[in-house]
Amino acid sequence: MFLLFFSYFIIGIVVGSFLNVCIYRMPIGRSIISPPSACGACGHVLGILDMIPVLSYVFLGGKCRYCHAKYSMRYALVELLTGLLFVVCGFVYLPSIPLFLVFAFTASLVVITFVDFDHQIILDEILIFLFICGIGYVGFYTKDYWDAIYGMLIAGGLMLAIYFLSRGGMGEGDVKLSLVLGFWLGWKAALVCLLLAFVMGGIIGTVLLATGIKSRKDPIPFGPYLCLGAYLALLYSPYIIFYYWRFFS
Repeated sequence: MFLLFFSYFIIGIVVGSFLNVCIYRMPIGRSIISPPSACGACGHVLGILDMIPVLSYVFLGGKCRYCHAKYSMRYALVELLTGLLFVVCGFVYLPSIPLFLVFAFTASLVVITFVDFDHQIILDEILIFLFICGIGYVGFYTKDYWDAIYGMLIAGGLMLAIYFLSRGGMGEGDVKLSLVLGFWLGWKAALVCLLLAFVMGGIIGTVLLATGIKSRKDPIPFGPYLCLGAYLALLYSPYIIFYYWRFFS
């Protein structure tokens, strides 16, 4: 059992290394395939020893092996986060095609989260990939396309209404993301996702404003909260719904 979950972690950190490339290159229109990864300071093409997920950052002290320029800790954190998220998925899903589709779901959420933090955009390419994986997930796992369509319409419809009522305060990308997430989740879990996203977004946004980290004029992306809500809803919505009704009934 340990080896199985360890393998999920290894898969996750390797995927996380690739996600770092996507997060950096895709928003600026660069290919994620070529040219090969290189140091942003000296331009030296990185070798295998420079790109071992997590370990290269630790053993090289977070610096380029050639020019000793410092790397952002976030590269290692994205790799480690992806590995841990994959392990959690493994506790819920048995080894199967749906599990690997859930890995793709999780990886997409990681990219969406960090790109939205950096650029306040949600990439259509990732949403298309996520939707295609969702078609496979529903076909292999839930086998209920009507529930998926209802989830898409409810989540997307609610967010579209908020988009118009907020007069652009909610981004178009958030609406499109909600549509895709709703398809993955079905209508019940989609509502859980939105509830979690708004609660977490409200709490964290209030803290950021109260501490002065953000001002009222600064954009606060909502995509990351939708992603976190979707991840929790996909894995745990039956439990969340059960305890919610038990607590309030």
